[in-house]
Amino acid sequence: MTDTTKGFAAMIAACCIWGLSSIFYKMLSHVPAAEVLAHRTLWSLVFFVIVLAVQRRLRAILDAMAGPRAFGLLAFAALVIATNWYLFIWAVQSGQATEAALGYYIFPLVSVLLGRLVFAERLSPVQLFAVGLVTVAVSLLTYGLGTAPWLAMALAASFGLYGLAKKRLAVGPVVSVTAEVLLLSPLAVLVLWQTGDNGAGAFGASFRDTALLILAGPITATPLILFSYAARRLSMATAGLLSYINPTLQFFCAVVLFREPFTGWHVQAFVLIWCALAVYSVSTFRQDKARRRALRAASASGTTVT
Repeated sequence: MTDTTKGFAAMIAACCIWGLSSIFYKMLSHVPAAEVLAHRTLWSLVFFVIVLAVQRRLRAILDAMAGPRAFGLLAFAALVIATNWYLFIWAVQSGQATEAALGYYIFPLVSVLLGRLVFAERLSPVQLFAVGLVTVAVSLLTYGLGTAPWLAMALAASFGLYGLAKKRLAVGPVVSVTAEVLLLSPLAVLVLWQTGDNGAGAFGASFRDTALLILAGPITATPLILFSYAARRLSMATAGLLSYINPTLQFFCAVVLFREPFTGWHVQAFVLIWCALAVYSVSTFRQDKARRRALRAASASGTTVT
């Protein structure tokens, strides 16, 4: 099996775990989202620490937080990813998994827009067209439902901001996420302490709930490790295309398994977003192929492509 094939398999596995995780959190609908998030944070920390200990890279956690700039970026990343995790858990538990899927569908195009606003990255006409289609879709859904899809936009924005923070960090994803959940752990402990003090904690109440809450750690950590493995072996275009497996499975779970309402307005909005993603993905794929051809040509001639 080639490295590319391994990367392909790892990426599909990561996206399938992410996409089907709504089933897992639906099983914990009777547990408050804040309590689930606290357990997700702490058990993720345990899992990541074990992984880094086996790899003898525990020192890298402290190195990642060295300096006010790195610490500030990690604290910001921790804040926005905790927001994203909480919103997703709450969305699934409250019967809004369809809107959560919508958020992860529009996230790639929100990232493009953030790149333009923050890093002054130039947008091609195709990218502008795709962003325009998403804008029309969100506007149509707002008109049809009588309210803006705030949850979807908040999920997309929080994950987009998380991506911006990660882009400025000079450490790998496993080390950085370990540092992030380490920074979040005091808040998680506080939440669980207050919950336990009120006698309403789910942990220990039953074997099922206890096992599920512990399992939140590996379910969070495993796809991230798989994604990190895949990202080193696949082109960005390939990884980007495969990443749409995640919201597609979320959408399937919401509509087919959870039987959430899916109106004609949803159909029109989702069709527009799928068209936008198709246009954007084809453009990205072509750009990636052109860049690889340029790199091969430059390598053959001994020049450098930037």
